[in-house]
Amino acid sequence: MKIKSGLILRSVGGENVVVPVGEMSKKFHGMITLNETGAFLWKFFAEDHTQEEAVAALLAEYDVSEEIAQKDVAKFVEAISQGFAE
Repeated sequence: MKIKSGLILRSVGGENVVVPVGEMSKKFHGMITLNETGAFLWKFFAEDHTQEEAVAALLAEYDVSEEIAQKDVAKFVEAISQGFAE
């Protein structure tokens, strides 16, 4: 899975936000706010990766159990699959 082009992650006022640019701004008229883990996964899925690779990346980056990492990745993937992933 990979994040669609036309969406960029920026830090604004200490918040992680995703905003549309270019052609994507004609389709999506808003912004997405992400917590630290969501921003990490957003950056990770800027390249094509599997959910299993994302779980391994979370485990390497954060002090979290495999069960929680799997749930977090599954929830993130479900959310971005609604029009933000290729």
